[in-house]
Amino acid sequence: MTDSITPLAPIPPIPPVVPSGRLAALAQPSYVLPCGLHLRPWESYDAPALVAAYADPDIRHWNRPDPLTEDRAVTRIARWHERRQAERSVVWALAPADGGCAVGLIGLADLDLRGGSGEFMYWLLPAGRGAGATTEGLTVLTRWAFEDLGLHRLRITHSTANPASCRVALKSGYALEGTMRGALLHADGWHDEHLHARLSTD
Repeated sequence: MTDSITPLAPIPPIPPVVPSGRLAALAQPSYVLPCGLHLRPWESYDAPALVAAYADPDIRHWNRPDPLTEDRAVTRIARWHERRQAERSVVWALAPADGGCAVGLIGLADLDLRGGSGEFMYWLLPAGRGAGATTEGLTVLTRWAFEDLGLHRLRITHSTANPASCRVALKSGYALEGTMRGALLHADGWHDEHLHARLSTD
């Protein structure tokens, strides 16, 4: 006599939060912000801004950009467009609304479309600082990431020694969730990092 074993019912697969192909099919949006700056895709003529970002001590310290020539910067901008089509990241320039070279960057990276999450990063050259551009840009891009792209969770991380970045995150509605110890290596050693996040349901 043998014991009968009832087979377990199959567990249905969890569908992706954002279907593959949605990001590639979306046009990258542009916005004119209340502060007067234009949030738009990067163009090859913005290459000097990437060169200048490495030369700026604050950006170099907190964001660790690679040193670039203008030719290499043009190549990097082209790669950003390729990565958007590959659904790996989306990067925007902050630039004067009447045209001209970028003065800042907001990027949505570390994308996990299946899991519905991503992380924002940002920096501003001195010419773009003081007008609230990053906060305004994050606000509209957060809305786009939730409502158009369909992500569920967005996060921002920064060194605990960088209060300016913390203020931007809080003003943009990203609640402080905690501190990650020794999370990122800077030129002066390991830094603890704040973790901020927003949910689509907030």
